[in-house]
Amino acid sequence: MKHLVVLLSLLLAAVPAVAQHEHHQHAPEPSAPSGQEPERLDGLQIPDVSVVDQDGKTVRFTSELVRDRVVAINFVFTTCTTICPPMGANFAKLRQLLGERAGRDVHLISVSVDPRTDTPERLKAWAGRFGAGPGWTLVTGEPAEVARLLKALGAYTPDIKDHSPLLLVGNAAKGEWTRAYGLTPPAKIAEILDAAAAPTLQESAHRYFGDIPLVDQSGKTQRLYSDLLAGKSVVIDMMFTSCTGVCQVMSRTFAHVQDWLGDRLGRDVNLISISVDPENDTPAKLAEYAARFKARPGWYFLTGSKENVEEALQKLGQKTGSREDHQNLFLIGNDRTGLWKKAFGLAKPEEIVPIVDSVVNDRG
Repeated sequence: MKHLVVLLSLLLAAVPAVAQHEHHQHAPEPSAPSGQEPERLDGLQIPDVSVVDQDGKTVRFTSELVRDRVVAINFVFTTCTTICPPMGANFAKLRQLLGERAGRDVHLISVSVDPRTDTPERLKAWAGRFGAGPGWTLVTGEPAEVARLLKALGAYTPDIKDHSPLLLVGNAAKGEWTRAYGLTPPAKIAEILDAAAAPTLQESAHRYFGDIPLVDQSGKTQRLYSDLLAGKSVVIDMMFTSCTGVCQVMSRTFAHVQDWLGDRLGRDVNLISISVDPENDTPAKLAEYAARFKARPGWYFLTGSKENVEEALQKLGQKTGSREDHQNLFLIGNDRTGLWKKAFGLAKPEEIVPIVDSVVNDRG
C-alpha cells in the first residue's frame, strides 16, 4: 500500500496456538496468554465437508461458508461449562461491534467439537443465550466429517474437554489466515478482521486505474488495468503519430528498451505508448508508426475515444489541454510490488535502462 501512495503522489506531481484448555473464570477483556499472540498461518487447506447449521440446513463448509469471505472461526461445545460460554459471549460482543458489517462483510462461524451431542437445536439454544443474530453461523454434522474439518483447522483433540481456546481469522479469497487466542478482546479481533479485509495492492490499483477500454494498433480493445497493467511491469509514454520532434526520440528509446528486455517483453513487461491525439491516430496509423520502430508483441500503441483516452491520461497524471503540451516523461511501474518511478523521456537510453531495471526487477 506504501508503494501505491507513492504512485499516486508521483502521478499527481507529474502534471501540473494455541494453549491447552484452561479451567478458569471468565475475565473481561482478557489478554492472550504468553506465547499466544496472533500469528500468521501458511498453507491452510480447508476440506469442503458437509455440515449442518443451527437452523438445520445442510451446507458445505468451504464453498458456502468460507470461500470469498472474511471470517472468524471459533470452536465450542454446548455442554462445556468453562471456556466455551466466555467464547460465545465474546462472539456476541464482536457481532454487536461489527454492526451492519456482520453477515455482509464479515462472517462469524462456531464449529462444535462435540457433534454427537450438539444438534442444530442445541446449538441454536446455546447461541441464543448470548444474543446470537445474523452473521453468526454455528455448525455441527456427522462426527467423521467434523473431525476431518477440525483436524484441518488445527482444532481437533481426542477429548473434547481438552480443546483449545482457538480463534482463526481469515480472508479465504486471499488465502490469508491468522491464528489467535479464543478470548482475544472483540475490539482486537475486529482489528484483525479489518486487516484481513483490507484490499491487496493489486485490488487497490485495479480500483484506481479501472478497466478503461482503449484500442491497440491491431484494432483490439485493451482494458487499462486488467489487460495491460495487472501483474506486469510497464513502461509508459505519451505520443502522437504526426509528431516530428520528441515523440520519435522517445520511441527510439523505447525500441532500445525493447531490445534490452528481450523475451520478457509481453511476458512480464509491457511497453505502452498512448496517443494524445486519439481523434487522428487510428489503429492503422498507430500500426504504421509502430512498424517504423520495429515494435514487437508486448509494445502496445493505444488510441480510443477521446473521452476514454483522456480518462486514462488523467489516471496517469498526464492529461493536457493540447497534444503539443504532453509531458516528455516515462512512467515505469511494477504492479506486483506497487513501485513506480518516472524518468525524463529525452534522457539517453543508457540512462533510462537502469531505471527500468530497478523497477521491473523490484522484489518489494
